Amino acid sequence: MKRDQTVDPAAHAGLSRRDLLKVAGAAGAAALAPTALTASAAQPAAPVPLPVVPVARAAGPLMNLTAAETEILSAMVDRLIPSDELGPGALEAGALRFIDRALSEAESQSADAYRAGLAALDRYSRYSRGAAFAELPVRDQDSVLIDVQTGAATGAGTGFDGSSAGFFNMVRDHTWQGTFGDPQYGGNAGFIGWDLIRYPGVRLRVTDEEQRMLEAEELEPARRSAYDFGQFQTGRPAPSERGR
Repeated sequence: MKRDQTVDPAAHAGLSRRDLLKVAGAAGAAALAPTALTASAAQPAAPVPLPVVPVARAAGPLMNLTAAETEILSAMVDRLIPSDELGPGALEAGALRFIDRALSEAESQSADAYRAGLAALDRYSRYSRGAAFAELPVRDQDSVLIDVQTGAATGAGTGFDGSSAGFFNMVRDHTWQGTFGDPQYGGNAGFIGWDLIRYPGVRLRVTDEEQRMLEAEELEPARRSAYDFGQFQTGRPAPSERGR
């Protein structure tokens, strides 16, 4: 069942992968910011090329996943938001560390779904492409992930007992959150995600002059966690509660 050609849904719709980052980034930043701040944050400008930040891609041993599971997840996360000429991606931003921390805390009920889904992803990759997912060329990895996203990897012999799309959406959402959310939650290392989409940062108020500079793309980003502001407690709300 080896495929000669794959179709990137973003490219098919006339959008590049990085064109979609503005949407993903806005969703991730909003979901992981205190509700009181969400309305006052300005919309991010279109992404422009950034230098690749020399941040270590490896997250080190994860608490909730084996080395083999971490390798599969790392490869998947790397394809969801890859590093490229426009800047670093999800691995550099610490999305793996965010996911591992979430599986220890607010998303602990998802740990088994991660383990089962990663095993199924690898089985489907071996079955349909003839190699482990982490060993496939990136073109074939993208092809496998398209199958998983659309539900084509669901069914007898594919490795997924339930919906493959459900597993894809879970990992995708956590990858967005780990890349673009507030650094307080363990991801967005060095504000990589916010810099990538030119998110101007959390502000309690925006002056007319700052609004003008924002629209002119001259406003320096406020590279601060929302929890650097004294009126917010240093807490770690569950992902299911974020954005409420």
